Amino acid sequence: MTRPARIAICLAVSTLFVGPATAQRLQEPLRFFEGNTVGESTVNILFHKAYSSRTTGQGKINPDGSLDLVQRVEEDGRSPFQRRWHMKPSGPGRWSGTMSEAVGPVTAEQVGERFRFRFAMKDSIKVEQWLTPLAGGKVARNEATIRKHGFVVGHSKGTIRKLS
Repeated sequence: MTRPARIAICLAVSTLFVGPATAQRLQEPLRFFEGNTVGESTVNILFHKAYSSRTTGQGKINPDGSLDLVQRVEEDGRSPFQRRWHMKPSGPGRWSGTMSEAVGPVTAEQVGERFRFRFAMKDSIKVEQWLTPLAGGKVARNEATIRKHGFVVGHSKGTIRKLS
């Protein structure tokens, strides 16, 4: 599997917007990533053996309300590497920003109780990721679909936990 494909998949295991599962719209979902978080997922890529991915993150909310997040990514069979995110509100229930491996902007939107992320990667890879906050607001289910040239080539399923 190419490095861009593995990067796109591991991105599906760690993203940015989770909050308590309530009927109300979240007021500050970026705060879930303030402090320490851990994401763990299993990644399945077409024609490849499934592998585990783990991210540990340290996030900071800036005075303007934006989030800076630095993550350490560890995957089976690879050396650990660092990923950087910068996300900010872009309207009601919407966010935009950058991520170190993305090509172009990262966008996110709240859809009911869930959050949908979309971003492009090198080699025509596109990721659509859904985060679903679970009861208590400390854990979210994380599911992603990875496409290349419009065809589904992989999936990722896991959780993200807020530690502090």
